[in-house]
Formats: sequence, C-alpha cells, structure tokens
Amino acid sequence: MLSLRHGVAADALPFAFAHDRLCTRLGDGKEVFDCARHAFRNWLQFDLGWVRVANPEIPIVAGQIVAVEVHAFGLWSLNLSRIVETIDTGTQFGFLYATSSHHAEEGEERFLLELIDGAAWYLIEAVSRPRHPLARLMYPATRRLQHRFAHESRMRILHTVKNDGR
Repeated sequence: MLSLRHGVAADALPFAFAHDRLCTRLGDGKEVFDCARHAFRNWLQFDLGWVRVANPEIPIVAGQIVAVEVHAFGLWSLNLSRIVETIDTGTQFGFLYATSSHHAEEGEERFLLELIDGAAWYLIEAVSRPRHPLARLMYPATRRLQHRFAHESRMRILHTVKNDGR
C-alpha cells in the first residue's frame, strides 16, 4: 500500500490511485493556529452538514477508529478509518488516517495544521482509489465529492478561525 508517511511521487502512484493536496493559509499568529487546533480536536473540519464524524468524542490518538458519515447521492454511508500517525508540537498539529476495509475508498488522508513564519496553514493530502464496486462505477462523481469535501473542510476551518472558534 502506498503511504503518505513516506512521501508521494506522482510517477510512483500505483494503478488507479489519485493524489490530492490542498494547502490553505488560515491567517497569522499563534492564536489562529491554536483556534484551528481546537477545531481539529472537535472534528470541525468534518462538520459540513453532508459529512460528519459519527464518534466525535474520540481523541486524535494513533489507533483510534474514526467513523465518518457521508450523505451523497441520496444515501448515507459510514466509512471507517484508523488513525495511524499523529503530530502535536508547538508548530504542527494533525493526523494521518488509513481507510479500513469498511470504507468506500482505499488509501490514506492527512489533516495537518502548521505554523510557518508566523502564518497558520491547513493541509489536506490524500492518496486514494475506489474500493467499493459502486464507487468504481461512479468514479467521476466520487472524485467530485472528494474535491468538494476538501474545499468545504478548508472553508469550515477558515470560518472557524475568523469567528474565534464558532
């Protein structure tokens, strides 16, 4: 399995895997970074209306199972992933999770906050391909959903830090 832990080279992607990366400047200062970290700990980057974490009480700790509910195409689905890596320093906070066999996609996704030269950044990076036969049939539509999720997740965190955590 391809791993984001070891970096991703576009020419090294296995068959049918897509690599997505979205990096967003959230603002300036440690206060912005700390507000975004608080939002992460409460899983707000997933609180999008059509996506949510079904078990938001779990801490961001390696080994934890994250259950993400998705409402798309008139259906609800529950996708399970395991947190495989965490980072929590003064200038970085986030996690990497790997999808389980109970997920429509196969792959890994990283959610990372960084404070670089006084600016707070939010990175979403994923390497994935459809696992479920229905997801394979609907690949263009599922890719649009992945891009929609990344965009709305970054907008949710931006809104949160601009409104002091609300």
